[in-house]
Amino acid sequence: MSNTDLKPKTKAKIKVERPKLHKVILVNDDYTPREFVVSVLKAEFRMTEDQAYKVMLTAHQRGVCVVGVFTKDVAETKATRATDAGRAKGYPLLFTTEPEE
Repeated sequence: MSNTDLKPKTKAKIKVERPKLHKVILVNDDYTPREFVVSVLKAEFRMTEDQAYKVMLTAHQRGVCVVGVFTKDVAETKATRATDAGRAKGYPLLFTTEPEE
């Protein structure tokens, strides 16, 4: 009799998938003041004045602009909070989310 272990040695490989990322998108409207949009971008997305202004201007010129990419929960929370900030002031400010390709 040999001392060889007859049990196969298997290592379970745990495949950890990265969470799907979602884009937060600023949708342009013709009513929300530019300064207010910039202030929301700075507050909710931690942008500098310059970054926020560029994002606001891009949305103004193209109709929409990606503000940032986050995990689904974070993206939805930020989009909701930023949209709610506009609603609280009576503006139709809108942020949406969509999965990143």
